[in-house]
Amino acid sequence: MNFSNVLIKWYLQNKRDLPWRNTTNPYPIWLSEIMLQQTRVAQGMPYFLSFTTAFPTVFDLATANEEQVLKLWQGLGYYSRARNLHKTAQYVASDLGGIFPDNYADLLKLKGIGEYTAAAIASFSYNEAVPVVDGNVFRVLSRYFDIETDIAQASAKKEFAALAFELMPKDNPATFNQAIMEFGALQCVPKSPNCGICVFNESCTALQKKKVDQLPVKSKKVKVRNRYFNYLVVADENDNTIIQKRTDKGIWHNLYEFPLIETEKEEDFNFITGQIQSDYFKENIIMSILEDNDKSIIHKLSHQHLHIKFWKVNLNGSIENGINKALLRTFPFPIVIYNFIEKE
Repeated sequence: MNFSNVLIKWYLQNKRDLPWRNTTNPYPIWLSEIMLQQTRVAQGMPYFLSFTTAFPTVFDLATANEEQVLKLWQGLGYYSRARNLHKTAQYVASDLGGIFPDNYADLLKLKGIGEYTAAAIASFSYNEAVPVVDGNVFRVLSRYFDIETDIAQASAKKEFAALAFELMPKDNPATFNQAIMEFGALQCVPKSPNCGICVFNESCTALQKKKVDQLPVKSKKVKVRNRYFNYLVVADENDNTIIQKRTDKGIWHNLYEFPLIETEKEEDFNFITGQIQSDYFKENIIMSILEDNDKSIIHKLSHQHLHIKFWKVNLNGSIENGINKALLRTFPFPIVIYNFIEKE
């Protein structure tokens, strides 16, 4: 039996029952693909169900306001995905009459849709013979065929896509694409795969050469930047607090946060107290400042490690633009701030 036949047979016996697999409607397929970028299925599933409940059609998503979308996305990370999702829904609803493009080339023109997502939608919804190439596909093919191409190189995607296209049964691209991704997710996993039970254990070149743990080859470690965030959690005499919207491009764009002092390193009580008293809340007398967590919470993003401290600042009188705790909970926050609010 050839590679694709064995793979598809394995898939039909082992595939997970996932809601976006039981349809050819491009809307839920697109939603799932955007959500599952950088996200495991187990983590993404509750979000997919929340979104499809709140926004059953692309028109519902298009007419939602951005804050509602970001609030539902809260905790999934990489928030530009949610903003692009919303903009694309508006474009599809208003300019395309709610109908997604029915081919790879036109899908690729939509905001937030790259080669992988366009290939997934085109094959799953329209059975177009275009291969998907994601981390799973790189891993399965590089191991099976012993390909040492560095997958961090731009040219790698072309090479692997050409190979996947050659292997793909042209009359059944959707199942092949689902199968190779599922095989990478469940069987040919990144670390310590169980090759003893693998359907390819007699034909996988990496296994014969004892190179499974060396493939795929990936160079270029991402340089991580450390940042130090000090959040000022205000409470006035009415127990109201204040928040602000992050309008700068970059992390957490359009999410909310407490007033922020960003420093060059982790600072102590005296430094932060001096900053707060000289630069903040001039209209109110500061009654007390308390450090909520003496050790920074380290929140890891792909290119940044945030060292976060929360400082409780009690003010005399009432603060301008203050909001109460019930209203506070309705805003979209980065998950690290949301968790702080929820434990209060």
